[in-house]
Amino acid sequence: MHTTTHPIADEPGLAAFRLASFHYGAAGGRKVYIQAALHADEVPPMLVAHCLKRELDRLEAEGRVRGEIILVPAANPVGLSQLVHGTPFGRFDLGSGVNFNRGFPHVADELKATLAHRLGTDAVANVALIRAEARAAVERWQPDGHTGTLKKTLLSMAIDADIVLDLHCDNEALLHMYTGSALLEQARPLAALLGARALLVSDASGGEPFDEACSRLWWDLAAHFGPQAPIPPACAAITVELRGEMDVRYDYAERDARALLQYLAREGVLDIAHAPGAAAAPEAACAATPLEAVEPLTAPHSGVLVFLKALGDTVAAGEAVADIVNPVSGAVTTLRARGGGLLFASTAHRHLLRGMQVCKIAGATPFRTGSLLSQ
Repeated sequence: MHTTTHPIADEPGLAAFRLASFHYGAAGGRKVYIQAALHADEVPPMLVAHCLKRELDRLEAEGRVRGEIILVPAANPVGLSQLVHGTPFGRFDLGSGVNFNRGFPHVADELKATLAHRLGTDAVANVALIRAEARAAVERWQPDGHTGTLKKTLLSMAIDADIVLDLHCDNEALLHMYTGSALLEQARPLAALLGARALLVSDASGGEPFDEACSRLWWDLAAHFGPQAPIPPACAAITVELRGEMDVRYDYAERDARALLQYLAREGVLDIAHAPGAAAAPEAACAATPLEAVEPLTAPHSGVLVFLKALGDTVAAGEAVADIVNPVSGAVTTLRARGGGLLFASTAHRHLLRGMQVCKIAGATPFRTGSLLSQ
């Protein structure tokens, strides 16, 4: 293993930010990129990354790393330094207001031009050429400010990977995952190993998050160049939401790290075939859900939030989920599910202003379009 320190901001007289990445195995085989806590106030992923690093150190010392693995256990030193009145604030850059997991460049549009008349009928050769051009496109990107530099640094390590695992958590939530529709079969075993309660899929979720910057270019290019130039979905980029922000526990972290390692063993990147559970994934705890079918409930007015349903409950169409109680006016509004489904994520706040998110319900019938992710 070797460690690389990436300077993110290093101007004399100003705060300096540096990013650490840990590199296992060797280039030439399959490449895996794992990062934790791009939203820097999401702590559970960092504890999982700590457990992963310990095990990867051991596995490499035993000669069991069969590919290349890059681990970034704290992916956002900028966000980790941000406090608002003593409270960590790592979802948005306080300087620009930009979400740290939005606005990554989608290099497919640039590659449509640079790859014109260069792709052939050999899918393997096409993948190699696309990866080289994607690396070059990221290298040409000239971001403004340290947050842009951070995004470029992260993307430069991941853009040519076979597997990208972006570890997050929600406010309060069951373990759930996001991935591209084309990657569903590659994501199912990981969902089963982690015991994910929702597996949310879409072709484009909106906002240009990190995982789609790595994966969406493949099906966009395939659609653009057509069947005469075969292009497989060569990057399995998956966002894993590791429950809620307060679920910082050794037992959870150890379990999640073990599942991630077993997934990499199934993918041929680690030699732990004899580890318990590595040979076959357990039964999945959920079916895939279109991200367009996820119903976010929001507060219609300010007031106290009282949940009538709990995380993990299956809610029927029209069923009451929560009340919003305004203690001054006396107004009480009951929020009901539109189509029904699994209540898999909710806010941890219990007094809300109008428009604030209450919870998310994973349904079965798509009904939304446009930007599908929370801000």
